[in-house]
Amino acid sequence: MWSIVEYLKKPELVVTVQEWFGIKYADSKAEKYMDKEGALYDHNISPNLERNQYSNYPEHKKHRRKQSDESECVSTSNKTSDKNGSNETDIANKGYQITNKFWYYLFVIGTELGDELFYATMIPFWFWNIDGAVGRRVVFVWSVVMYTGQVLKDIIRWPRPGPPVKRLQNKWSIEYGMPSTHAMVAVAMPFSVVIFMLDRYQFTATNGFMIAFVWCLVVCVSRIYLGMHSVADVIAGIVLTICLMIPLVPLIDRLDHFVLSSAFSPLFVIGIPILLITYYPCSDKWTPTRGDTTMIMSVTTGILIGAWLNYQLGAFQPPELTSTRPYEIIWPTHRMLGSMILRTILGLCAVIATRALGKSIAYAFVCMLLGRDQNEVKASESTLENRDKIIVELSYKFFVYGSIGFIVNCLLPNVFKLLGIERPDFYTEI
Repeated sequence: MWSIVEYLKKPELVVTVQEWFGIKYADSKAEKYMDKEGALYDHNISPNLERNQYSNYPEHKKHRRKQSDESECVSTSNKTSDKNGSNETDIANKGYQITNKFWYYLFVIGTELGDELFYATMIPFWFWNIDGAVGRRVVFVWSVVMYTGQVLKDIIRWPRPGPPVKRLQNKWSIEYGMPSTHAMVAVAMPFSVVIFMLDRYQFTATNGFMIAFVWCLVVCVSRIYLGMHSVADVIAGIVLTICLMIPLVPLIDRLDHFVLSSAFSPLFVIGIPILLITYYPCSDKWTPTRGDTTMIMSVTTGILIGAWLNYQLGAFQPPELTSTRPYEIIWPTHRMLGSMILRTILGLCAVIATRALGKSIAYAFVCMLLGRDQNEVKASESTLENRDKIIVELSYKFFVYGSIGFIVNCLLPNVFKLLGIERPDFYTEI
């Protein structure tokens, strides 16, 4: 059994997948496999570059050095011999050449379906324009699956594929690779949407599961194609998520009623995530997984608190007795489509404003409580020893993203009602 796992972990298997989808490596097998010592490293990037890979976060931009991973893949002599056409230039500068643009763009788009930008747009859109009852359950599944995957990454600590693999993307490189949380969310999100909608709406289950399967396949293969995960990472993510969803789906259906109706629900909805974040397992080095997990847990907390408040205020009413489930899917009219676009634009603007304003206020407030200068904290290096910065960042993320979850599911829908552009079935969300 372990021999199979070791085979699936091999970086050479990733290279095989990349080549099958049209990535041409610089040289023959001899060059690709000669650097066996390189496989001992956690990443096929230099230590200095690794510390600065997480470039999407503003607090790390000051520490980022202006060098690319591409310069690590080739020798100086190769860089100067790029006058024989674009193909030779690509291979000389990058160590690889993309020969099939279709697969490249498909997998670049596919990997974004499991990324932060996708969550930030899809989740609000779903609550504002489709169905809040399904949305709550899907977000619940998402948070449990992602927390499990992120924790296991820092416990198992398996590196991402090393040499001879060439990475077409370096976002998240500083994180460990096992299991692939992209693969986990690729199973959890689309399949949970289909499962929870089956009981509420009239549609062909086969079509729904086919779309979910294609979605999952594209995201999973994209992680191997981009050189970010081994085949073992992806398979482990898929299997783990299936095992989690078997008990989760029926359990969350029951928990949803408790979250909405119990007077003590906020104590659990807020308290449990705080405990899970506080006692998050420590890694052997600083990685962004704990901060990302905090954002996921806090968004879920805000959404559930918003749903609880709506229920307690009487905003959620059971469907009329004449309404029978599963409901017929109502396709939007021109007026409904216009309201949908307006809700989305106004809502996303409010989310962006909340994030910007909330971050400034929360960051400054937590620094004040710790007696630290916020500029000094922002400029300091992110390490396990820098506990003040960890506390500040986790605290502000929990507050800011919890607030975003709350306004998405509670404040903004009520604002839309005042403006006369609310979703017609917002008040049948049980």
